[in-house]
Amino acid sequence: MLTLSPALQARLSKPLQIGSVTVNSRVLQSPLSGVTDLIFRRLVRRHAPNSMLYTEMVSAAELRHVRQLPQIMEIDPDERPISIQLFDCRPDFLAEAARKAVDQGADTIDINMGCPVNKITKNGGGSSLLRDPATAARIVETVSQAVDVPVTVKTRTGWSEQEINAVNFAQQMATAGAQMLTLHGRTRAQGYTGQANWDWIAQVKAALDIPVIANGDIFSVAAAIQCLEQTGADGVMCSRGTLGYPFLVGEIDHFLKTGQLRPAPSRVEQLRCAQEHLALLGEYKGLRGVRQARKHMTWYAKGFEGAAELRDRLCRIESVEQGHQFLEQAIAQLGREAA
Repeated sequence: MLTLSPALQARLSKPLQIGSVTVNSRVLQSPLSGVTDLIFRRLVRRHAPNSMLYTEMVSAAELRHVRQLPQIMEIDPDERPISIQLFDCRPDFLAEAARKAVDQGADTIDINMGCPVNKITKNGGGSSLLRDPATAARIVETVSQAVDVPVTVKTRTGWSEQEINAVNFAQQMATAGAQMLTLHGRTRAQGYTGQANWDWIAQVKAALDIPVIANGDIFSVAAAIQCLEQTGADGVMCSRGTLGYPFLVGEIDHFLKTGQLRPAPSRVEQLRCAQEHLALLGEYKGLRGVRQARKHMTWYAKGFEGAAELRDRLCRIESVEQGHQFLEQAIAQLGREAA
């Protein structure tokens, strides 16, 4: 039986304080490129009304050359608390972008210093900043001076196993003015392979006075509790565990607050959620939304007989109606099997 230790319960009983921002949840939804748009966040918010949500990461460089802000920065007034995540390696670019993000309604500004993707790191952004802590510190200082909301950092344990500098890097970010640090327990070299090393998160937490959020391999309520017990972190951030499962943040939050497991959605309920997700994306983005929905639909379609065939169909849909039909057929089959 899953339980909260008295020490963990006492430690997490108060709201999460990020500088001047109070968040009544210790569970956060990670920024995910191509995933955490307004529609996905709306589904997460339904089950996690108090959690901090994040936009997809936004290029500070691109913001300098557009008259109209990109759709990925659109914020629903009802979805706060909300953070906009930015990436670049130039402090002045990021400061300018941060001011625009605050004007959009961001409660905090998160600086991405952990993305492992080559097209980001080759230009000095993302996890490449782990190799340039002086620039990273200037970014935090400059952005903190440019806006009146808390500035936070999301990063990794190091560039590689031979270049792990999580503790020292985190200390420099805190000194520069970061009000919270989220640590993904993998190196840049690992990408998303292997296992997250939560021991490094524990070491960073022990070294900092600001909140430290644990990230990496949080795929269930049980994993979140184990991570919090092991690391002493101030909260957890869910990433890949929410793909096709926007219920996870709310499930963990509910358990931390009540000590009770929220009943998991049935396969049919998950596929109904997929139908809604598809319809909302189609309405919000048109054909582009339908094409973006293909990957979401394949993430929902798993864990039951016929799921592989359903995924094969869903990854090629050309309309909301077509996807809805495939999902409805799967729902009917699940109903017949349960009868």
